[in-house]
Amino acid sequence: MPAGHRLRPLTRYHCGPRCVTRSLPATRSELAVNRPFSDLPPAPTITVALCPHSTSPAAAVSVIRVSARTLADGGFAFAFRLEGDPAGLRVPAPQTPAPADDLWKHTCFEVFVGTPGEAAYREFNFSPSGQWAAYAFCAYRERDPAVELRITPDIVFQQDADGLGLDVVLPASALPACEPGTSLPVGVSAVIETAEGGLAYWALRHAGPVPDFHARESFAMAMTTARPNA
Repeated sequence: MPAGHRLRPLTRYHCGPRCVTRSLPATRSELAVNRPFSDLPPAPTITVALCPHSTSPAAAVSVIRVSARTLADGGFAFAFRLEGDPAGLRVPAPQTPAPADDLWKHTCFEVFVGTPGEAAYREFNFSPSGQWAAYAFCAYRERDPAVELRITPDIVFQQDADGLGLDVVLPASALPACEPGTSLPVGVSAVIETAEGGLAYWALRHAGPVPDFHARESFAMAMTTARPNA
């Protein structure tokens, strides 16, 4: 696969600088959405399907689904599952887990979390390479110099003949400060690089004729922060 890699079925746990790899069976049930959530306490889960922007090449991708849930410790968990032909995609090669910029220029999965009643929001990018990015904005595409996000998300990436999966747990410290039980507007999206080098833009909602994950109208999902003893 040009500028990328083909993986045998495996799961990589990225926890800061530590990376543990173990082989897994290449079955669809093993790679289903919510698989990494199975060892977490029960909680309501939201599952949605993303759609490609009308300008996006999407021949190699059949569907992208995202499952999301609030964790008792205040964090949010997301499971992205792409079904399609990985041979038609470019997937970033493994890197040392660390923050990195420009992940959106290649295949990556994204989460946006807005502050209720304000223009402020946060953007998170997660690459199959194991790298991530976190940005705070005080208004539309305007970076907030007063907020520096330093997080170490737990990331799991997997690939098989039928598609890709990327699962991530965002710590509570990554989310906008708010009272327990607050409903936050959330956008989920993905940038998918084709084998030819084109970029396909997938999101829960597209707000205009040009792909724009930052548009507040695309924050089309609501997630509630954990309540005490939740």
